[in-house]
Amino acid sequence: MANSPYVTTRSGLRIGQGQPCFIVAEVGNNHQGEMDHARRMVEEAAKAGVQAVKFQKRHLESLLTRSGREAPYGGANSFGPTYGAHRLALELEASQMAELKALAESLGLVFFASAWDEVSLDEMLALDVELLKVCSADLVNVPLMRRVAATRLPVILSTGMSSLEEIDAAVALIRSYHDDLVLLHCNSSYPCLEEQIGLPVMDALRERYNLPVGYSGHERGLAPSVASVALGACVIERHFTLDKGQTGTDHKASLEPDELALLVRMVREVEQAMVLKGKKVFPEELAAAKKLRKCLVFSRDLPAGHVLTSADLTTRSPLDGISPAHWDEVLGAVLLRPVKHEEPLQWETLGISGAAARAASSST
Repeated sequence: MANSPYVTTRSGLRIGQGQPCFIVAEVGNNHQGEMDHARRMVEEAAKAGVQAVKFQKRHLESLLTRSGREAPYGGANSFGPTYGAHRLALELEASQMAELKALAESLGLVFFASAWDEVSLDEMLALDVELLKVCSADLVNVPLMRRVAATRLPVILSTGMSSLEEIDAAVALIRSYHDDLVLLHCNSSYPCLEEQIGLPVMDALRERYNLPVGYSGHERGLAPSVASVALGACVIERHFTLDKGQTGTDHKASLEPDELALLVRMVREVEQAMVLKGKKVFPEELAAAKKLRKCLVFSRDLPAGHVLTSADLTTRSPLDGISPAHWDEVLGAVLLRPVKHEEPLQWETLGISGAAARAASSST
């Protein structure tokens, strides 16, 4: 199949090469299972300037075994005495997701979610989402991946906790249906140590699969996410929270509203800094050069007919005469008139051929 440098969603959104970085606020379960909290998160994400909000959807009986649901789950970040109760307390109903989707779209945001099981996938499809997210945990889940691919909706696939061989298989599976796929480089540690991030892996993924590549960051700060844009990330996904001190395992590796807004501003600044591909001297630089660069000046008074040596010249600002770049060219020239100490050297002062003077002057 032929590959495109970007994927296009039903609404015409393009994600990939040559497009603005698609910045996603990953709400996940940081809404604390509370609808008012979730609404506010969508609103704050929109204020921060992101393009999308992403949630997570789980159907516990489809996701966990009975023993998994009944396993004791205590600790400071627990929302229930068992893991099932904990997960249920953080789950929003499909009808609530529909309300959040309508809110997000009214604010100009794309709404989507990672469906962790087939029941949840059906619920997301019923909401008529325009793209799907597959989390790192399900990259090797062949039946779920096959159902996701069969929808022929664009897919964003996180590659955390995955070997290249596992990614090979997942990419091949989706490509057997379509090519509308974006890979996210990811380390699934929460939070992730900087030395384990490996931003250059994005280049390896891009070269290996000829697909758009982005970055799902779990670091505490902003720098790796911002740097990923300079390395070609077409998507940045960061976990989002209203308060890092809230109960829950994801909050500490999430960005608060002011941090998310700062990330968006910095990403857009980096994008502007990447527009120019070739070296160019701008008019503003020429003005600075006139003030800050030096020119050749005479180091002493000299008579007409004097043959210039290096002892007769030095350099001073501003650039009011011949550039020091022509130092070797003027040595040995004859003065056509008397000159004064620190007077800028001009081509018309020198007894060199007209053609040579014009050629040298054009490069001053």
